[in-house]
Amino acid sequence: MELAPSPQNIRQILASDTPIIDVRAPIEFQQGAIPTAINIPLMNDEERAAVGTCYKQHGSHKAVELGHQLVSGEIKAGRIAAWLAACQQFPNGFICCARGGMRSHIVQAWLKDNGIDYPLINGGYKALRQTTIDAINELSIRTTILIGGCTGNGKTTLVHNQPDGIDLEGIAHHRGSSFGRTLQAQFSQATFENHLAVEMLKKSPNHTRWVLEDEGRAIGANSLPIILREQMEKATIAVIDDPFELRLERLKHEYFDRMTHDFIDAYGEEIGWQYYSEYLHHGLFAIRKRLGSQRTTELTHLLDTALKHQQITGETQSHFSWLCPLLNEYYDPMYRYQLSQKQARIIFQGTYGEVEQWLNQ
Repeated sequence: MELAPSPQNIRQILASDTPIIDVRAPIEFQQGAIPTAINIPLMNDEERAAVGTCYKQHGSHKAVELGHQLVSGEIKAGRIAAWLAACQQFPNGFICCARGGMRSHIVQAWLKDNGIDYPLINGGYKALRQTTIDAINELSIRTTILIGGCTGNGKTTLVHNQPDGIDLEGIAHHRGSSFGRTLQAQFSQATFENHLAVEMLKKSPNHTRWVLEDEGRAIGANSLPIILREQMEKATIAVIDDPFELRLERLKHEYFDRMTHDFIDAYGEEIGWQYYSEYLHHGLFAIRKRLGSQRTTELTHLLDTALKHQQITGETQSHFSWLCPLLNEYYDPMYRYQLSQKQARIIFQGTYGEVEQWLNQ
């Protein structure tokens, strides 16, 4: 008997990290996917495009015929083997296509021919996506506290460690500044929202508020959903204000020590170092208009000198030569101005430890 999930069941599927075998074409999967989905397509992008063209020109019957011709023989056997392996690895999962129509039913039938009964998501990805949109719209209107403060104050870490915290930058794979990109590629907008919704669904039964970092409208390429952004624009703010030296140490660890390690770990010594150097140069270049051409040239020279010193000694503190003026002349004044526009909403200010203690009360 085929399981037909109600909207509430779909929420449970999403919140419980239930595996989804997504049989849509790779291009559809890239445009939007659920966090636990693995993409094992019935048709690849080229096959799907050919079937789509055939459907428009000759109708449904001919399109189905072409689909069966394209996915036959060894190709069909290989795909069935991949689905069977996934079913064995994830016995409690679901099959999903775009709307719960022909593709997921075909895969379900072929699996049944091979001795496996596997349920599908009624309504497919469209139903899953609508559930995540509804969840964000519903759960975003809860009481929200924003964590503010200049860069290097540990805002992201504090939010991440809170049981009712939603780490928006972690979900976006971006730290929000011109130096914010990480080695993980950012998701499409829909996939980012799906991940956000699942995080909210998981935490919502045990908490009545959200703790979020004070963000702009977008984190890298991902925009915050409108309802969440509107809630954040009226939320109260707790500001972390740690000593400058402590902020420098945090930034040294995160942007120099860790990024050096991550790039070299991912790409090897030579290419990893090249990518790390390009990453820092790109971050500075991205704000050149705000800094002015002369200051950008001066800071780039200091950056190059610091990189040479790091490459010889392995020591990253030399980057303070350009980081300190960048904080003092650009990032700190910009954030303090933004915070001054929200002064009426600030309800607490203190060190990292004091803000953490205040939150937990």
